[in-house]
Amino acid sequence: MKKLGIATLLAMGLTLIGCGGNNSNTPANINGNWNATLTDTGNATVFSFGTSLLVNNDNTLSVSNFSFSTNSSCFVSGETESGSFVLSGNFNGNVTGKFQFNVTSGSPSGNALTLSGTANGNTISGTWSLTGGAGCTGSGNFTMTKG
Repeated sequence: MKKLGIATLLAMGLTLIGCGGNNSNTPANINGNWNATLTDTGNATVFSFGTSLLVNNDNTLSVSNFSFSTNSSCFVSGETESGSFVLSGNFNGNVTGKFQFNVTSGSPSGNALTLSGTANGNTISGTWSLTGGAGCTGSGNFTMTKG
């Protein structure tokens, strides 16, 4: 009987270890290539861009391969990007959470594009605002899709 009890405890322990999974808060399906479309209040496309995102363990984003696919005198060259993603849930592979993304112009300097929204699976949506020099202000809605 004692051996049966030990075997049962051992089997239960191994089962619990197998259920532990990955305790990392890094949402794997946020990581990857994204395409964004930013529209104004009249629903006209103002900016669009593509980028690769990787969520770090501290909830910041590593951004690479950022490129505007629309021409704008507000962002000519040398942009820097940063952001964050705070996980709210990961249920059956559907990641949700708060998303923040910033693009700062290099040339000309002084322009800042800020996106603030919510991720839900393979879509991130919310609002954007642009502050800066003459002709470089505005706001609206954005949608990013993983692709």
